[in-house]
Amino acid sequence: MYSSRTASFNGNLKHNTHMRKILILFFVIGFYFSAEAQFGVRAGLSSSNFSNTNFNANVGIHVGGYYTILASEFFSVEPGIQFSQKGFETIDPPTSNEVDERLNYVEVPVLVRLNFIPAVNVFAGPQFGALVSRKRTEEGNNQTSTEPVKGYDISGVVGLQALLPRGFNLQVSYDLGLTSVNYFGQDAKNQALKLSIAYDF
Repeated sequence: MYSSRTASFNGNLKHNTHMRKILILFFVIGFYFSAEAQFGVRAGLSSSNFSNTNFNANVGIHVGGYYTILASEFFSVEPGIQFSQKGFETIDPPTSNEVDERLNYVEVPVLVRLNFIPAVNVFAGPQFGALVSRKRTEEGNNQTSTEPVKGYDISGVVGLQALLPRGFNLQVSYDLGLTSVNYFGQDAKNQALKLSIAYDF
C-alpha cells in the first residue's frame, strides 16, 4: 500500500513539474513577443479598380492600425485593421454621365515581413475585407445600396516598406483580389495600389 501511494505521489509530482515547465515556457514566450512587439498607425492614398473591366482607377484613402510582432531580426508577423476605399470611375455609355463607384471596406490584413537589408523589408499575406458602405455618384442616379455587391472580399497583399528615422516608415503595396465582388453579376475583382506613411509607437 505504501509503495502504491509513493508511486502515485511521485507520478503526480512529475506531472506537476512538467506542467510548471510548460506554463513557464508559455509565459516566457508571451513576454518575449510582447516585449518585441510594436503598435503603429498608417494612412495613405490608394488607386483602385476592378479587374476584367475597362473602367478607370478611383483614388481613395485608407487608414488604420497594426501590431508588428518581431519574431526575429529578419522575420515579423503583422496583423492589422483598416478602413479602405475601393471602386472605379467610368462613363455611362447611354447617358455619357460620369460615374464614381466607391466601395468602403473594413479590412484585416495579416502580413509576413522579411528584412533582407537594413531599413527595408518586403511583405505578403492574406487580407479579409467586410463591405460597410457603398456610394455610386452619377447625375440623376445616386445609389447607396450594398445589395449589388458581395458583402466581403478576400485578397492577397504584397509590398515593400522603407523604415525612416523617429519611428516613421513609408510603404507601397498592391491588393490583388482573389474572390469576385459579383458587381451586378459581373465577375470582377478588387485591385488596388496603396501608398502610405506610418508611425510606430
